[in-house]
Amino acid sequence: MADESKPQRRPARPATPRPASGRAAGGRRPAASSAGGSGAVAPRPAAGEVDAPATPTFESRIPKRSGLAEVFAPVGGFGVTLSNMFRPTVTEQYPSEKVPSKPRYHGRHQLNRYADGLEKCIGCELCAWACPADAIYVEGAENTPEEQRSPGERYGRVYQINYLRCIFCGLCIEACPTRALTMTNDYELAGPTRKGLIYEKQDLLAPLREGMLAAPHPMVEGTTDTDYYQGKITGSTEAQRAWVAEHRPDDPTLPGGAGPEAASEPGETAKEMARIVAGATKQGRR
Repeated sequence: MADESKPQRRPARPATPRPASGRAAGGRRPAASSAGGSGAVAPRPAAGEVDAPATPTFESRIPKRSGLAEVFAPVGGFGVTLSNMFRPTVTEQYPSEKVPSKPRYHGRHQLNRYADGLEKCIGCELCAWACPADAIYVEGAENTPEEQRSPGERYGRVYQINYLRCIFCGLCIEACPTRALTMTNDYELAGPTRKGLIYEKQDLLAPLREGMLAAPHPMVEGTTDTDYYQGKITGSTEAQRAWVAEHRPDDPTLPGGAGPEAASEPGETAKEMARIVAGATKQGRR
């Protein structure tokens, strides 16, 4: 005897056939025919058979060659190659003969100075952000009255360029807002160690010229950093020289000192690089 507490399942309804005028197989409604209003059903085109607008054919506007011009057209493409085959070969005898590079050649970087000797780098790190090879590392620091190395509030305390990564693209000098970083024509960069190709700030600083004072020292009296950026500073003043004489009496950039060459001492990396290049040049001479 069946359990009356459980609900009884209803029997399934028998399937009823649909009329011919209903949906076609696959659930698609057949398209109505407009031919004479007879009610005939037009078959729907299969997938991939839908009529599409014809694509326009490409017509070249270059006039077609004919005759001998068509035959010798491939040879004309090698005209520059064939003309250089009969010219003498010129080989640069490097390092015996060093050919000057182009004026806008992207070589070793340089950190520039203002006309009074203050550094142009303000430690903003924009060059490091713009470098696609992550070859530049910068640490900024605050200027103080006793340690004024650049106009404004900040200066670059640490500046490193890893020439193992640098691709000499020049994006860093485009990003510099004060034109502190430029690229020289120096292309002789080689070394026996990886550490020897990481340039520090002292290796990259531009040499001091006549009229400059080695930093740190105060800004020109009565000026702002905007005056420096606009190029209104033409050299050091008596007040700046007096400040340097008071705090660093033996500074070689003072009048009567050893001169700016003595103060422009390159870093250890630059010295080692110069020694290696000089040795390679001497070995390569004939």
